[in-house]
Amino acid sequence: MSNPASGIIAFVNVFKPAGMTSAHVVARVRRVFDRAPAGHFGTLDPNAAGVLPLAIGGATRLFPYIEPRSKAYVFVLCLGSATSTGDRWGEIVERAVVPSDWRVRVERALAQFTGEIEQVPPMVSALKHEGRRLYELARAQQEVPRRPRSVRIADLRILGEEERALRLAVECSEGTYVRTLCEDLARAAGTLGHMGALLRTRAGPFALLGARTLSEIEADPAACITPPLDVLPLPSVVLDERAVYDFRAGRIVPLSVPLAARHALVLDGARSPIGVGENLGALLQPRKVFT
Repeated sequence: MSNPASGIIAFVNVFKPAGMTSAHVVARVRRVFDRAPAGHFGTLDPNAAGVLPLAIGGATRLFPYIEPRSKAYVFVLCLGSATSTGDRWGEIVERAVVPSDWRVRVERALAQFTGEIEQVPPMVSALKHEGRRLYELARAQQEVPRRPRSVRIADLRILGEEERALRLAVECSEGTYVRTLCEDLARAAGTLGHMGALLRTRAGPFALLGARTLSEIEADPAACITPPLDVLPLPSVVLDERAVYDFRAGRIVPLSVPLAARHALVLDGARSPIGVGENLGALLQPRKVFT
């Protein structure tokens, strides 16, 4: 592929290294694809590592159709102290005795953090309060009230034990804060705690096994892209030349075959994506059109 950004509509499953912001990753990948539009599917904290899916070109308009939207992480729970940021990179603000049976206490607490639970977003989150990000307020040493949010924990289990620390894996809904989960688990065990490390192993349909490093992407970008057909849980509809012209012009086109789903990825005769259509029965209404 001589010009990987030419009319590109694709995803890139990036492995974000710890110590780099998600925005920096997006900027690096955009340079590879001639500064085509790009966006990520769920930001990762700078100190976290793992899966950071990016949409390139027209694929930035396809994020609403990605399913599932759940995430999976491996993380470390450190017991005995609370920090200003809820993780090991913050300042220790309080210490507590760790009970001798702390492992048993955490194991017993896992059940109460499985299913639908409520979390209070941390002050270091990207949520906004009166137009400002919470982490901006936290940097200014301001704390504001936050309403609890409902999240879902599908699976939470212990992987291993270290000195006053546990390695755990969690599968959770979008919007779950692992640092908050660490703090809440520690309290349930009768002590204080914080997050020691975080690795995202899955974001929606993008898994760690298929993630590519920035070096791999820069060396061979064409080999690192994922077509929308491999990601979206949508059926595809191939239109003839006349219907492609009409669809791109925003006109409703007839469906030659029945369509059970509400939406479909629309392809031209070369099986290149041209947009997303909504099923109106025997007709297809353009909803997203790629130029």
